[in-house]
Amino acid sequence: MIVRILGEGQFNLPGAAIDELNEIDNRMVEAVEAEDRSTLTALLQEMETLVREKGEPVPIDELVESDLILPETDLTLEEAESIFVGEGLLPG
Repeated sequence: MIVRILGEGQFNLPGAAIDELNEIDNRMVEAVEAEDRSTLTALLQEMETLVREKGEPVPIDELVESDLILPETDLTLEEAESIFVGEGLLPG
């Protein structure tokens, strides 16, 4: 899965890390529903860290479409409500 971190670049995330990413995504949906801004910010940072640590950077000169674009960590609750509804960023 190709994941873009805005302002930083793309990472090729191996399948083994996608379940971890999905767990964080599910917790973000709960944080948004609870209107818990601090937990949301911490989870966005955790998601970025996971992608950086377990993903392989895609070379800048390689053009590939992103499967997922992570929102910035300063996302407001209002913005998050439009993104993290239903299943969140990742289905299932």
